[in-house]
Amino acid sequence: MAIENVGNMNKLLSNYNTQDWAKSASIDQATLPQFNELASNPSIGAKPPQSFSEMLATSLSDVNNMQVEANKAIQKLASGQTKNIHETMLAVENAEMAFKTMNQVRMKVIEAYKEIMRMQM
Repeated sequence: MAIENVGNMNKLLSNYNTQDWAKSASIDQATLPQFNELASNPSIGAKPPQSFSEMLATSLSDVNNMQVEANKAIQKLASGQTKNIHETMLAVENAEMAFKTMNQVRMKVIEAYKEIMRMQM
């Protein structure tokens, strides 16, 4: 049976639940997460899902905060307010790894954008 469009796929998926699929695939019920229950009963105090742009903005501010903390740690070490070089190096390395990771995400987003622009419609 070919799925013609998203509407048909949603109709097909709405006819089944995870327990039926687990029985048909002979999956152990004890290890199966209860997806239907998770969707219908959100936990108290849970955050609503973020959009991609909100997640990206939050991540950027976190990386920026790490950079600021690393700069403060360097200034404290240089001025003699602290003598703990280990904590300073950890703060600098954490900020560097976060920045490199964020830069890689940026490069992947740009690469995906270019790939989409090359697609013929």
